[in-house]
Amino acid sequence: MPDTDKLFIGSIPDLYETYLVPLIFEAYAEDLASRVAALSPRSVLETAAGTGVVTRFLVYRLQSDARYVVTDLNQPMLDHAAAALGTDNRITWQQADALDLPFDDECFDAVTCQFGVMFYPDRVTGYREARRVLKDGGKFIFNVWDEIRANEFAHVVTEAATAVFPDDPPLFLARTPHGYYDLDAIRADVLAAGFSEVASETIEQTSIAPSAHHPAIAYCQGTPLRNEIEARDASLLKHVTEKAAEAIARRFGSGPVEGKIRGHVIAATR
Repeated sequence: MPDTDKLFIGSIPDLYETYLVPLIFEAYAEDLASRVAALSPRSVLETAAGTGVVTRFLVYRLQSDARYVVTDLNQPMLDHAAAALGTDNRITWQQADALDLPFDDECFDAVTCQFGVMFYPDRVTGYREARRVLKDGGKFIFNVWDEIRANEFAHVVTEAATAVFPDDPPLFLARTPHGYYDLDAIRADVLAAGFSEVASETIEQTSIAPSAHHPAIAYCQGTPLRNEIEARDASLLKHVTEKAAEAIARRFGSGPVEGKIRGHVIAATR
């Protein structure tokens, strides 16, 4: 994985929150938060929290005396999340690497991660760390995107960007967010980390946007795909975004647009 795949910097956090979160993340975040809250945990760790969409859904479902530690590798994303949520004494915001967690063994009832494990350089190591900080019987609940062809806007945007750079296509979306979707492989990795039970569920949702430009901006400018485009030719960022919007409009219409999205939820027991 190129280093640029993990860089959520500059204007990316703001655009990510404004465009991408309502487009694809909110429905899955609410689902993940409901699954974690159903465990009635007294202590929760969230890794790769991004701009805090799961945090916002989950914190209000936790008990008043619960402890909720929210982490991300990218401090700008974590700063955005903390500013958006405001003060809540149950939450501790902490920059942390999910592959080297700065917490004691067996100190959390639940660990959760929303669409973050795809970015782990070593997923088994990340899963071992989640298991290490969980108490016996604790749950690690996370989700991943299905393959890019099952996520229509991301697929169309990738094809549009490829058409602009045919000799060196920017494939961030296919390679990283949508590159870790094989459930057999995921289950094998989780079991290799020492978890005793692994269950999965596939959930399909619909992305709804007010115009074709909305998902084009979301993906081209609110994700590390932007880093790939600018590395090839920074002057073409707006051009690629426009080409992506045109491609979305051709396929889904010129007014409000809808596209399918699909992801997997995995629940592992320590």
